[in-house]
Amino acid sequence: MKVLVPVKRVIDYNVKVRVRPDGSGVDLANVKMSINPFDEIAVEEAVRLKEAGKAEEVIVISVGVPQAQTVLRTALALGADRAILVHAADDPHTDIEPLAVAKILKAVADEEKPTLILMGKQAIDNDLNATGQMLAALMGCAQATFASGLEVGEGSATVVREVDGGLQVVKVGLPCVVTVDLRMNEPRYPSLPNIQRAKRKPFATITPEELGVDVAPRLEILETVEPPERKAGEIVNSVDELLEKLREETEVV
Repeated sequence: MKVLVPVKRVIDYNVKVRVRPDGSGVDLANVKMSINPFDEIAVEEAVRLKEAGKAEEVIVISVGVPQAQTVLRTALALGADRAILVHAADDPHTDIEPLAVAKILKAVADEEKPTLILMGKQAIDNDLNATGQMLAALMGCAQATFASGLEVGEGSATVVREVDGGLQVVKVGLPCVVTVDLRMNEPRYPSLPNIQRAKRKPFATITPEELGVDVAPRLEILETVEPPERKAGEIVNSVDELLEKLREETEVV
């Protein structure tokens, strides 16, 4: 079984994002970039499938700027076998839209013929949560989203999904697209020997034009603003005082 894992280069989740003064986007100058946390979980799950003897090859792919090779090298150090970089932009501020990414992934999947596509449920920079669903629709295959558990069997996969009411267990046929949630696993740390080995693993670079995909943007971002600052909390001495403040200051009651 071949597993394809898309990964994205995003601002590290420990970094406080700053908005540009002109509101045209976020400031990426001297900002630490890392692999999207949800995608890192997907890589870990794919590697575990390989270690369990259920997968023969794990391929990681990223769509974006040349600097995305760093997150692909990280994925290779985590245990992936080879990497594909789709050079779709030169400006780090350019975010390739989900539909274009899905079309690129479909073109690669048509060539690679993976049995399973594992990917993060969303990227933490735009939180769109759309690429996996679009990819499954374009491929005409089954999908299971928000997965916190995965068991791959003969010709099918059993997925535990996190839904509003609790957990839902679904069985989908292979090939399929599975988007993973945070509680699926705990990613390992790449060891120094594996980081060195990752430098010698196969690494290919292609362009959207070679795949016949147009990545021209269809959406326009009018303005980016920081969220409003939260007001400090206030301690009240009684229920009556709480109700009075809710009534007079917030008009909740």
